Amino acid sequence: MTEAAHHPHPRDADCIFCKIVAGQIPSRKVYEDDELFAFHDIHPWAPVHFLLIPKVHIASMAQLDDRHAAMMGRLMVLAPRLALEQGCQPYPEGGFRIVVNTGAHGAQEVQHLHVHVMGGPRPWLRG
Repeated sequence: MTEAAHHPHPRDADCIFCKIVAGQIPSRKVYEDDELFAFHDIHPWAPVHFLLIPKVHIASMAQLDDRHAAMMGRLMVLAPRLALEQGCQPYPEGGFRIVVNTGAHGAQEVQHLHVHVMGGPRPWLRG
């Protein structure tokens, strides 16, 4: 068995987001449980902008399969709760945006699946 098979959350030693999850690189944590980690974006586009990631290293949305369905369902259900806790106004007058960049054509910069949650009064810097 590989090292990754023994580890509860296989990580990529060169991945900045894996290092953030491991506490090797500091972040402004928003949320953490056994599977998911959320932290403020270092270059926010909006008044509220955080990333929600799986702790396990999954390169992108393109690598998801049926094994990840429950975890991704939890992630998507958690996103609105965290958005409100971080200062987004309630739906329908308020709300938020969820963006997942995937691959080169999708403008993905870090090769670890991450969900951007952005909200707050407009105009935003980007998005």
